[in-house]
Amino acid sequence: MFAKKLIEMEQQLNHEEWFFQSDYDLETANHMLHSGRNVYCIFMCHLSLEKALKGLFIRQLNQFPPKIHNLMYFVEQLELEPEEEHLDFLKWLNRMSVATRYVEDLKNMIKIFPNERTESIYRQTKNIQQWIKSL
Repeated sequence: MFAKKLIEMEQQLNHEEWFFQSDYDLETANHMLHSGRNVYCIFMCHLSLEKALKGLFIRQLNQFPPKIHNLMYFVEQLELEPEEEHLDFLKWLNRMSVATRYVEDLKNMIKIFPNERTESIYRQTKNIQQWIKSL
């Protein structure tokens, strides 16, 4: 029983697994973008950065991250200092997480996020994710 728990703990503390999942979610965001599912693309962008930050949390603090979705919590806990443009984007995406997770008016949300805007969100996410993984 103890060995099983130890293996589970080691798996949970594996930052590479979190980075792999972040990459997987970013690839899913790209598929959503190219299939016109822009709202889901944005949701997956948030999820990708959340998992990248959790991977960094494990790597730097050697602790399992809390089960929360707040990007800014991890930025603060890790004492990250992203460029101002990236920080503004992270704050914005953090707020959008709830709106894309629990969509109240899907037709309106689709109008707000045309392909060009969503592609920009995807590119910013990819740049920030690469930065997080390089720390």
